[in-house]
Amino acid sequence: MKFRRRNRSAARDDVFINLASLIDVIFVLLLFFVVTTTFSRPTQLKVELPEAVSGTPPEATETKQLELAIDASGHYALNGQNLVKNDLETLMAALQKEAGGDVNLPLVITADGKTTHQSVVTAMDAAGKLGLSHLRITTVEAQGSAKP
Repeated sequence: MKFRRRNRSAARDDVFINLASLIDVIFVLLLFFVVTTTFSRPTQLKVELPEAVSGTPPEATETKQLELAIDASGHYALNGQNLVKNDLETLMAALQKEAGGDVNLPLVITADGKTTHQSVVTAMDAAGKLGLSHLRITTVEAQGSAKP
């Protein structure tokens, strides 16, 4: 009996893996991850206020005021909007834009207790150069302190 030998190169050409369905599954997974992923940037700065024993709470007013928050690393946020840079020029431009030329608006500086003194001085310097003279610095009441 004579057996025929198969050509080995022909046998290799017949074996293949269909990748079309695998690629479809990968695209569905990619689409799922893109749709379910949330890209959010925090718009609020985390600020831990310094404590003060004395002081008076501000009166409730309906007038517009500028609120400048400074976090522990020295980043500024004016009226809830983070500033791109942390330099004097950027801060002055943002204050001038928000104030609209009104130098009688009060500026409330809310600085973290661990922020550098230079960041607070830069904020006060920017306000002074623009003519904003109604400055307030927020604090929290010290724990265990007795009111007079």
